[in-house]
Amino acid sequence: MSSSDRRAFLLLLAALPLAGCGFEPAYGTGGPAERLKNSIRVADPTDRHSYNLVGRLEERLRRPVTPRYMLDYTLTTESVRLAITPAQEITRYNITGKVDFTLTEIATGETVYTGSVNSFTGYSASGTPVATQTAERDAYDRLMIILADQMVTRLIASSGNWGV
Repeated sequence: MSSSDRRAFLLLLAALPLAGCGFEPAYGTGGPAERLKNSIRVADPTDRHSYNLVGRLEERLRRPVTPRYMLDYTLTTESVRLAITPAQEITRYNITGKVDFTLTEIATGETVYTGSVNSFTGYSASGTPVATQTAERDAYDRLMIILADQMVTRLIASSGNWGV
């Protein structure tokens, strides 16, 4: 048996237990990620940060015409001074973000999933004021993408428990 034949055989052998346990690829055709698309309406944004969060969620989940679920969320962020020079100048900030979210079936009003995600990012404040403001805005934008992607991952991973 050649080396490539042996690898193919071992790969097939390793995948065999997955076939019996109901495993299905999350991003495969007809998988949970595909079934979630166009089924979740995200609550309207209230500020720039939530606008970016909702935009990323709708990019990943698509905006439905007739949604089956409603996704409500509470977004909190905090900026912390991280690096301070001996002259008391702040040169680096850390931004933390947290989203608590609830998925509700619209027809019944039943909460089918609740979750919470959090992450952080940082930016340098050692440039000009304009560069610092741009770096801060970009850091918040990155944080919203990270949080939205974590939310979608949680929804996909848990969707088998609430019937998508």
